[in-house]
Amino acid sequence: MKKFAVFGDPIAHSISPRLHNLAIKELNLDAFYGRVWLKDGALLKAKFNTLGLDGANITVPYKQVAFEICDVLDSHAKNIGSVNTIVKKGDLLYGYNTDAPGFLKSIAPFEGIKTALIIGAGGTSKALAYALKSQNIEIDIINRSKNRLSEFSDFNTFSWDDFTPKGYDLVVNSTSAGLKDDEFPMPQVLLKEVLKGSKFAFDVIYNKPTPFLNLANSLNLKSKNGADMLIFQAVLALNLFYNQSLDEDKITSSMQKAMSL
Repeated sequence: MKKFAVFGDPIAHSISPRLHNLAIKELNLDAFYGRVWLKDGALLKAKFNTLGLDGANITVPYKQVAFEICDVLDSHAKNIGSVNTIVKKGDLLYGYNTDAPGFLKSIAPFEGIKTALIIGAGGTSKALAYALKSQNIEIDIINRSKNRLSEFSDFNTFSWDDFTPKGYDLVVNSTSAGLKDDEFPMPQVLLKEVLKGSKFAFDVIYNKPTPFLNLANSLNLKSKNGADMLIFQAVLALNLFYNQSLDEDKITSSMQKAMSL
């Protein structure tokens, strides 16, 4: 039996096991997918090996740690600098990033995007910025502090203190603000000014209506949560676990069914 898991902190909210296990069942695969609450990122590799895993998904806040422990990286992971999918092949750990292609598929209904603001400067924001850049979209990145913005030298970057609000075609919350609390990803006054002049809003959080999305909806923006992105990146990840030998349409069908359970 193959063993897979998702690592993160927090992790109790994750529905990745539900998505993967239903797909595993319906595709008649001999495998199990669980979740691991990891409090110390330095233990990621040791925990992966101790559990005898064949593959894993990595969520907040360990995607950059995962990047560092992998022996081989795919092109997406190299360009982004973070890994959300690890596959063990022999004695080597292969790192992939399925967030970028999953994100692009999820925002396909938002047509005509030419400008975007990404809130946050973590591993997820790197994937989203890379994905949008590949579509020739002009991107601004805003973060609470400037220290992490140095990793985004290819983009226009701002801290809350030096940002002048303006409208964008797309505004993305890539942070965990609103996941465990009722916080906004940036000061509410600034965010409201941005959203007033914008068209679309996207939140990577998928399991609750966040303050970010509630504000966007109150201002009549077309919005999406991260549910589709979660499914699309998970479909790609499960296929990577099986060396891309599975039918992605069947995986998608199973995972969409699991999402509604």
